[in-house]
Amino acid sequence: MHPPSDMRTEMAAIRLSESKRYYKDKPLTAMSKICQITGKKAMAGNNVSHSKRRTKRKFNVNLFNKKFYWVEQGIWISFTISAAGLRTINKLGLNAAMMQAAEKGYLTDKDIKVIGF
Repeated sequence: MHPPSDMRTEMAAIRLSESKRYYKDKPLTAMSKICQITGKKAMAGNNVSHSKRRTKRKFNVNLFNKKFYWVEQGIWISFTISAAGLRTINKLGLNAAMMQAAEKGYLTDKDIKVIGF
């Protein structure tokens, strides 16, 4: 005997909501396409054809994962960073760029991924 259809949909919704929050007993976090130093993210715009017809498109950021050695702490850390963020780190230094990003709200303690010592 099967449970009533209301109960089945409720149980499926509970399973679905639980599966979205956890994967192999680890909480899921959204991996967005945002630079952790400059805060750059994708912009919306138009493809413009020869006949000037416009269709929507996305301008993505030039993002990549990069490892840095944080001298002040003596550890390796990893960032999702844009090309402009890399130039910012080269200009200001890692510690100053991280402080600037934290002040602007682009970087928090949870966002810093420690790789090794």
